[in-house]
Amino acid sequence: MAANPIVEQTLLQATQVIEKQVDAEIAKLDNMEEDDFEALRRRRMEALKKQQQQKQEWLNSGHGDYTEITTEKEFFEQSKKSKNLVCHFYRDTTFRCKILDKHLALLAPKHLEAKFICFNVEKCPFLVERLRIKVLPTICIAKDGKTTDYIVGFDDLGGRDEFPTEMLEWRLGRADVINYSGDLMTPPWDPNNEGGKKKIFGHAKQSKKTIRDDGDDDSDLDDDW
Repeated sequence: MAANPIVEQTLLQATQVIEKQVDAEIAKLDNMEEDDFEALRRRRMEALKKQQQQKQEWLNSGHGDYTEITTEKEFFEQSKKSKNLVCHFYRDTTFRCKILDKHLALLAPKHLEAKFICFNVEKCPFLVERLRIKVLPTICIAKDGKTTDYIVGFDDLGGRDEFPTEMLEWRLGRADVINYSGDLMTPPWDPNNEGGKKKIFGHAKQSKKTIRDDGDDDSDLDDDW
């Protein structure tokens, strides 16, 4: 099949643009003087200093640990203190809540940019009603004091109890509550191994009116606290 001359010309032009950009960057580096390198080094050191300060602020606010809160007042305080909040609403008698606890405990020290907490639904009837939590386990995701997403049951995590921690990490990354370094469009795990292909799982939908264990749920988003 003969090559399409229009496509070839387009590719050639794109290649030339990229080459010019690379040449410009090389020329810029070649022309940098000692003062320029020193300024670049200072900017880099300042950025690292700010990163360290931010990390310390997170640690001082309790980030890095997966902790349990016991009052609704404490929940509101946490939502004000932390820009990114991951709250697992659980019940002791729900087996899948214990599975989720294990994964959240592993992610908390890895992602200091978010505060990871859990709350027993039997101790927070007002929040259960306010956030319309009807299925356990449910993770409420909040940014700047406003709910932005929910992970209900395990549907978004592959629908299996044995999902890997990386799957929950990916889902939290898609919710933009943690800094995820992987491909947000491709889940890291395919429970069905469908020809080696991976797929993005749909978000769970609410349909029940009473709290129950695992299953589909539906919650209004963007609820101000």
